[in-house]
Amino acid sequence: MNDLELRDSHARVREIIRSTDAEEIALGDYEIIAAGAIPYRIVDGKLQVLLIHRPKYDDWSWPKGKLDAGESIAECAIREVREEIGLRITLGLPLSATAYSVKNKSKVVYYWAAKTDPQTIVEPDGAECDQTQWVSVKRAREMLSNPTDAQPLADLAKAHKNGTLNAQPVLIVRHAKAKPRGNWTKAEGDRPLAATGRRQAQALSRMLEAWQPANVASSPWIRCVQTVAPYATLHAMKIKSVKALTEHSANRHPERARRAVQKLLNKYRSQAICTHRPVLPIVIEVLAKNSTAELAKALPELNPYLEPGSIIVAQQVAGAKPRIVSFEIHTPFHD
Repeated sequence: MNDLELRDSHARVREIIRSTDAEEIALGDYEIIAAGAIPYRIVDGKLQVLLIHRPKYDDWSWPKGKLDAGESIAECAIREVREEIGLRITLGLPLSATAYSVKNKSKVVYYWAAKTDPQTIVEPDGAECDQTQWVSVKRAREMLSNPTDAQPLADLAKAHKNGTLNAQPVLIVRHAKAKPRGNWTKAEGDRPLAATGRRQAQALSRMLEAWQPANVASSPWIRCVQTVAPYATLHAMKIKSVKALTEHSANRHPERARRAVQKLLNKYRSQAICTHRPVLPIVIEVLAKNSTAELAKALPELNPYLEPGSIIVAQQVAGAKPRIVSFEIHTPFHD
């Protein structure tokens, strides 16, 4: 890894914050960044996880791998699982990241739970992975070669026991970079994305694929609609217009904005919600009220809250108290 690649990897690791990760992980600076998942399935009411055997290292581990150039950490997790075992997943609950040294270089691996249909066929690529085994949590603990791999497994087992594995992701999106406000002479709601913002919207669309929200809601202002349009168009989705999430409406009627966000949360479905930086404090307030005070510490506190085109991922569970069980903040990789 050359100096430019090293600086790039350091920048990217700061573009992810997750409530599940230990403080030393969040504050760490790593030379190698990787991501993966623990595929799981429920058979006869019992939790099973998928271990892979890597012939290069002759070990049993979880599917994972290093970031490619121009790739977000969430995208990396999805790609690595697909390449190593032919499994197409969406990201579920975040699981504890692990950190260790490899040939005197510091490495961090970010993990997520990945629900798998019991009938799904797994196809090892033969190079990175030559064997797979579905095993119980107890057996997985015995088979894992690297002791650090046990912590994300413990998180998964705990979530299963608590009934929170079936969480649904709510992705709060700050619209991508718009044309400068000072140079715009037409209606504020018609101010579109800048060229950089259009590229950010494409990067956001690629990253949203990691969670594949089944619904999209947005402020009707053009810059918000243009931000989520690439993803919605790709999946032939209709974007639900929520007027209460515009800057002007939220400023004049903040309680309406709060109710609108809460109403969307109450649907308990996977969804992306796009709004503006000035509206984010209201959205964050609602998210915090639906989580524990400790969990809410992972939410951004200072303006601008999110970079343009970035997201907060809140995983919520119907019937759970509080309903939100994890938070993540992601910034798509873009120029």
